[in-house]
This record gives sequence, C-alpha cells and structure tokens, in this order.
Amino acid sequence: MEVAEVAAEMAATTLGNPEGRVLRRITKIKKILEADVGSWAGRRVLVGGWVKTGREQGKGSFAFLEVNDGSCLANLQVICEASTYPLAELVPTGTSVLVEGELKPPPEGVKQRIELKVDKVLEVGPVGEKYPLPKTRLTLENLRDFMHLRARTNTISAVARIRDELAHATHAFFRQNGFRYIHTPIITTSDCEGAGEMFQATVLFSQAEKLAKEIKENPLPTESDVEAAKLVVKEKGEIVAQLKSTKASKPEITAAVSELNKAKETASRLEERSKLTPGIPVKPDGGFSFDSDFFKKPAFLTVSGQLQVETYACAVGSVYTFGPTFRAENSHTSRHLAEFWMVEPEMAFATLEDDMDYAEEYVKFMCQWLLDNSREDMEFMVKNYDKTAIERLKLVASSPFARVSYTEAVEILMGVTDKKFENKVEWGIDLASEHERYLTEVIFKKPVIVYNYPKGIKAFYMRLNDDQKTVAAMDVLVPKVGELVGGSQREERLDILKQRILDADLPLEIYEWYLDLRRYGTVKHSGFGLGFERMILFATGLDNIRDVIPFPRYPGRADL
Repeated sequence: MEVAEVAAEMAATTLGNPEGRVLRRITKIKKILEADVGSWAGRRVLVGGWVKTGREQGKGSFAFLEVNDGSCLANLQVICEASTYPLAELVPTGTSVLVEGELKPPPEGVKQRIELKVDKVLEVGPVGEKYPLPKTRLTLENLRDFMHLRARTNTISAVARIRDELAHATHAFFRQNGFRYIHTPIITTSDCEGAGEMFQATVLFSQAEKLAKEIKENPLPTESDVEAAKLVVKEKGEIVAQLKSTKASKPEITAAVSELNKAKETASRLEERSKLTPGIPVKPDGGFSFDSDFFKKPAFLTVSGQLQVETYACAVGSVYTFGPTFRAENSHTSRHLAEFWMVEPEMAFATLEDDMDYAEEYVKFMCQWLLDNSREDMEFMVKNYDKTAIERLKLVASSPFARVSYTEAVEILMGVTDKKFENKVEWGIDLASEHERYLTEVIFKKPVIVYNYPKGIKAFYMRLNDDQKTVAAMDVLVPKVGELVGGSQREERLDILKQRILDADLPLEIYEWYLDLRRYGTVKHSGFGLGFERMILFATGLDNIRDVIPFPRYPGRADL
C-alpha cells in the first residue's frame, strides 16, 4: 500500500456534520497486517476489537494484548502501559477495546510483523464474570450452545468471512453475465417442490389464543342475555312510536331515537359475540377454515423462489434470486437445515445445455474467487479440518466437468464391484449421497453433471423428454458433498405442464398464474438452484451444515 493510500485511510473525515466535528475512522486490522510494514510504521491509528489473550508483563508495568476485530484471522499485538489504563481491566479474554496509538516494528526474533504501542484507551467493554468460552478448543457441536458468542472463535469467524466472499462472488458472477437480481417472496401460496414439507404462515393460532384469553376475562353472552337485549330494543322502539303518535316535541323524539339506536347496537354486538367459537375455525368437512386468516387462504414459508422468479425471467431475460428458504423436514442429519439459503438463476431462451454450462461456470467462479480472496481462512481450514480443501477448490476451478446421463450413471454404479452400497442401485431411484460421491470422487475424480432423470423422481415443472420417461433435469455433483446444484429446463408446453401438475396431485387453481406464463408468450427457459450452505461445506471441508450458517435452525433448535 502506498503512503498516500495509508494517509487517506487514516485521514479524519467529516460525515455530514453541520458543526464540522471531525469523526475519526477506525483502521481494520486486516489492512494493517496486509500492508508493507515500512509504510505503516510510525503512523497513528485507531483500532477496535476484542482481546483474544492478554498478559501483564514487567511486574505489572505493561501488558500484551492480542486483539482481533474480525476483519481477518490474525490478531494485532497491542502494548499498553499501566500508566495509560488499569491493566487488570484489559487483559481478560473477551474484553472489547477501542485504542489509539503508534504502529511500530517489533523487536527482532518475534513472529509479529508490526505492533501497536497504545497511548490512549478510549473505550473498554469489560468482562465482569468468567468468560463462557474457554481458551481450550471447544468442539463445533459444543459451540452451538453458545450461538451468540461462537462468532468470536477462529473457526466460525473464518466461516463467516468465507460465506461473505461466496455471497460477493455470487453477485459478481451474475452481474458480469448480465443477470438481474430479483427479490422473491418468503411467504408463498405455492409449493415449488410438491413435497408438502412446508412451514405454515398463519395467525389462526394467535387469534384463537387471544380469543380464549378474552373469553376467560369476559365470558360470552348467554342466549338469555341476547333475548334481554332484544327486549330492550323492542321497548325502546315502542317508546319512539308512542312519542311520534302523540306528536311529542322534536327534541324528545330525537332523544328517544338515540336511545333506540344504542340499544340496537348493544343487541347486535351481543348477538355477534354469542356466535364466537373458541379454537381454530373448522369447515364442515373437518378441515381448517382460512376465511379469518391473514391471507384468507393457506400460506407457507417458501421452499424455493424459483416459480416466482420465472415470472421475471419471462419478462426481463436472465435473472436470479438469492435468499432464505424453509423446509419442515424432521431430519437430524448433518446435511439438513430447516432454514437455508438458495441461489436460483433463471434464463429465458435457454436449454438444458445452457443450464449446465452456466452451473459449471458459476461453481468454478466461486472456487477461484476463494482461492484469490480467502487464502488465509482457507489455509486455516486446511490446517485444522480438511487437508484437501484448497486442492479440491483448485481441482474444481480448473477441470472441465464430466457429463453423463442418469441412465449411464446407473449403469456405471451397477457395474461397481469394489464397494457395496447401502442403497440399492437400479434405474428409477433417486441417487443417494453415497452414489453421487462415488461417481465424483472415485469414478471421474472431478465434478460430474448427471442429466435426464426419470420423471417420477423430479418436480412437475421439469420439461418432459421425448422418451416420455425422463425429464430435462440435471444435478452437479462434487467431491465431499455430492449434489451441489440441481436444475432443469422448464416445461414450456401448456398442455403437458397442466397434466404434470395433475399427476403430482397438486391443485391446478393455485398454479393458474404459472400456467399463464405458457399461455401468453411461452418461451423455452431453464434454471437451477445451488444450496449455499452446501457450497460452504464443500469449500471448507467441515462436516456439519449447522456450522456454516450463522444461526442454524433444525428440529428442536431455533436459538436467538
């Protein structure tokens, strides 16, 4: 980094303050440690972070603090004298500090390239009790019990930076290839997968709970209460009639009519309230009635934004969505989450071949991006979790993906003699993870795209092939995780799509808008979905998907 750039980074800036008050900018530790030592030595900087380790030295005259601000894996060594701040408040692990001082080269023979000599301690966030995370290494499973603190560990912070880089890479790839980013809804009335394992979005239960509490405090009127109110209405009506027949004064009649109206309102409210039924509204056939629900119909948390983003692909061309999706699958495996993120591009005027090309290019782009931008964190993963992580990224980034049809893949697997699969291999099965990994790790020794799957194991919207047995679907298989991407050419023929929806036992009426895309200017189009957490598993070499998402949701756990 040039001296001028360093000066600009450290320069005081005025951020729209009418009084012109100068606000100092904090310098990230990553910038300090990546820069040439000579250009930073002697410079004053403001640094904020958390103490990883701290120790008093020189009989309590000064302290060494290893401070990390999350911008990188490495810590900055900070030296503070007792005359500057009480050292006992600074050294506990977890203490936050905002300090100012001068950067200096350390003495010869030490591992640090540069250190910060502090002369001002501006802010301290003390650790009042014993820090919950011990200095000894906790397992990733145990760290899940400290969801609010685990990001302070080396592993989880490294995963967070890798995740951020992959998100950046995603947007960069699609931007470079002319795609538009579309925000699709989280609440939907369509089931993209047709699996039925969806979280329902409803206010019926909260409404029922509120009503039950209200009835307990204010019991429902009885039939006699309603009859009594109606009798009052009758009496008030007779009074009004009598006043009119005797030609009473206008003020008297007006007052009597007012009393009558009040009585009618009271009786109406009582009668309406008497009809309230505690609990969830039920239809005559036993199903729930959604007439009083928020959306007046069944609504769910989305399992995919694909169907919705297709509407934009059929209008503005190449688009993608990138957001959270949900599945109420009661699975406790290391590969499943109830809430996970999906990257879902959709391309108009695109065939299955185009779909496979884009998927391969995208996966390669992300792998190369990590090699170029996350070397330190990836080296940490290699050292601590998976010695082959970087080599795997290099392999995928540089190798053309193999492509085989589903039928060819099954024939290959059926011919395997050196391994016994737990799941039987035969045409028509949905390939299990062990089959996928064997293809990519043992047979081809690189990523594989399997295409043209049996229609019975794929979703209704995938284009039916001419053989009437398979659909134009494809999966990208990679070492370590198996399936990483799933996609297809979409069915653009109206009559065939209608029949596929019916064959899947799905209600045709809720997909009328989807069918409209085929009625009005239908177009061949394709798309795919990449499980973002699976990509991070593949990149880092970690074994459990719960450790690559900041706040994992799975059966029995929804912390924070």
